[in-house]
Amino acid sequence: MIKQILTYLFILFTVATHADDVRFTMSAPNAVSTGDQFRLTFSINKKAGSLQLPDLSNFDLLMGPSTSTSTSMQSINGRTTINTSYSYTYILRAKSEGTFEIRPASIKVNGKVYQSNPLKIQVVKGTPKQQQQQQQQQQQATGNNQAAPATIGKDDMFVRIDLSKQNVYKGEQIIAVVKLYIQPNRPLSGFDEVNLPSYEGFYTQDIEIPQQINLKREVYNNKIYQVGVLKKTILFPQQSGKITIQPFSITCLVRQRVRRRSFFDDFFDNYRTLKVKLTSRPVSINVKNLPPAPANFYGAVGNFNINAAISEEDITTNDAVTLKITISGTGNLRLIRNPELKLPPDFEVYDPKSTDNVRSTENGMSGSKTIEYLFQPRFEGDYTIPSVKFAYFNPSSRQYVTRATKEFNLHVKKGSDELSTTVVSSLRKQDVQLIGQDIRFIKQNNTSLHKKGYTFFGTTGFYLVYGGSSLMFLLLFLIYRKKAKENANIALMRNKKARRIAKKRLRIAYGFMKNNQNEEFYDSILKAFWGYLSDKLGIAIAELSRESVVNTLQSQEIAQELIDEFVKIIEQCEFARFAPSGGSEARHELYKQAESVMSRMEKQIKLK
Repeated sequence: MIKQILTYLFILFTVATHADDVRFTMSAPNAVSTGDQFRLTFSINKKAGSLQLPDLSNFDLLMGPSTSTSTSMQSINGRTTINTSYSYTYILRAKSEGTFEIRPASIKVNGKVYQSNPLKIQVVKGTPKQQQQQQQQQQQATGNNQAAPATIGKDDMFVRIDLSKQNVYKGEQIIAVVKLYIQPNRPLSGFDEVNLPSYEGFYTQDIEIPQQINLKREVYNNKIYQVGVLKKTILFPQQSGKITIQPFSITCLVRQRVRRRSFFDDFFDNYRTLKVKLTSRPVSINVKNLPPAPANFYGAVGNFNINAAISEEDITTNDAVTLKITISGTGNLRLIRNPELKLPPDFEVYDPKSTDNVRSTENGMSGSKTIEYLFQPRFEGDYTIPSVKFAYFNPSSRQYVTRATKEFNLHVKKGSDELSTTVVSSLRKQDVQLIGQDIRFIKQNNTSLHKKGYTFFGTTGFYLVYGGSSLMFLLLFLIYRKKAKENANIALMRNKKARRIAKKRLRIAYGFMKNNQNEEFYDSILKAFWGYLSDKLGIAIAELSRESVVNTLQSQEIAQELIDEFVKIIEQCEFARFAPSGGSEARHELYKQAESVMSRMEKQIKLK
């Protein structure tokens, strides 16, 4: 009992140390259409009062505020935190076109006033209601027993390359983003074939992006699209003139609702999957040649600094010295040549070693390039290591800029007279040189001897090794043929891998469930089931529907109770994606049901 009280007091003390961290934020869609309703939400992590709204005269206030509270507790390395979030939600409607800024709201917490962040909302022209009614009438005219035709136009879904610049100098970096644009009413279920651009004529460096494509609202050509980023790349043009990025294509899988054919279809959502091939337009970039370069230009284009450091300045003859030159900044760091180091003729110089430490972000390539110069003075005396001059071209100022390192004074004293035993060591320990040594010592270690005239061929051991090797070769050959036949049978391979792939997708859904990402959680459960049944039952994705799956499961004599549970899970996921309901317990219960149904289905299908 005392231990529990102490633990509780420790938690309260830990939480109290973070009581002053107040976070007050305002969120809303960045783009809406005229006449659209949207949510304006204020979130704060402390209990507060006296919320003062900003000026919302550019919008119609339809409802609000609706309040909600959520609490979470986590303990990491003995540090426990309790997070409570309070939300105030208002329903607004856009009245007119334009870009409107919502000033920060204010709220009081313990007598102190806090302000939220500002927001910018772009309002574009909405689709007229008459045009929507005409589209509905045309769809009804297609007949009650047929599916609505695929009317996906070039403005409904397309891909394009968004370039940060299209007029650059040779070697100047460009950020290229491959984007997929989708109208909000076109549900994307996946990709069938993706051929991304190759960027011929450029040196490229990919920027890491999340594997899961997150669709965000964006206005393009005065229309609102759901936009997903497929790839981000830094481009460095390697030739002057006009460089054209050739078109590339992506085949998307789009789910389309099938028209109801009877009264009973009201209980099921029937869809079909369409393959839509999207081809981008060619994009041209005008690359200008660099102006005449100075002698100390080594191909650097961007904005850089240079500095140098020497390992030591007081040495003896034949000691190794390392001079490190570091070039840091933003630009084509990987393409910079090593600067030339002019040393006295009495020095023995080794090939320089360069190391890149770069980062590729949305702001371009940045970081540093370190070059190590290793040399040895052969005679005593005082020497000067000259300054290294480094010129780079700055595209912003359109001029060359020259930087220089400082000089180093090297004092060399006479070393040992035993030059034959001098060993050069440096940071690169593999570069070892023995000077003045031309006599090899006699090896004194034990050497294995063999009987003269003895041969292993024809002995018992020889035949055992020969027979064992032949038997092993035959066994490996049979295994290889068996695997080759299995790999050739695509349906069999998909069937074998179905359970493993589905378990991976369920683990992804579990991660979304822990992070309270409702829509992603239900979408992952759907993908896990549809992918599993497509692979296990050999149904093509284009033909995959609830009706085809149920018919196939019934034909394989799967228990009807299990089929009903599967249909119930699919209906619950599809409904929750568009109308979320329930809390974390409901999602956890759904996840356990999905695991149980898939496990039992795997056992029954294997028995058939």
